[in-house]
Amino acid sequence: MNIEDLRNICLSLPQVTEEFPFDNDTLVFKVAGKMFALTSLSDPSTVNLKCEPEKAIELRERYNGITPGYHMNKKHWNTVMMKGDYSDSLLKEWIIESYNLVYNKLPKKLKPIK
Repeated sequence: MNIEDLRNICLSLPQVTEEFPFDNDTLVFKVAGKMFALTSLSDPSTVNLKCEPEKAIELRERYNGITPGYHMNKKHWNTVMMKGDYSDSLLKEWIIESYNLVYNKLPKKLKPIK
């Protein structure tokens, strides 16, 4: 997967915005102001994705391309190589799971209509 694929997948989800809240290099995808994916424009070889804590550990143990979230809460975030020992379709599933984790925790009044 490349950064254009990542961007297209993220922006295809309901009411997703892309922002640069930290600097001019870190591209962040949000739903209702909450992050669910981020990557570096200068080195888009990885993406940080939110994950259920138990699954985060399982994925790290199973795949070499997944590590605890860089500069993130390591319990809830994984750093995932864009080209790892898993398929692009599996990476797409993890992106959507990250979105859904954030979406499902939003207060009802902030939830975009799916």
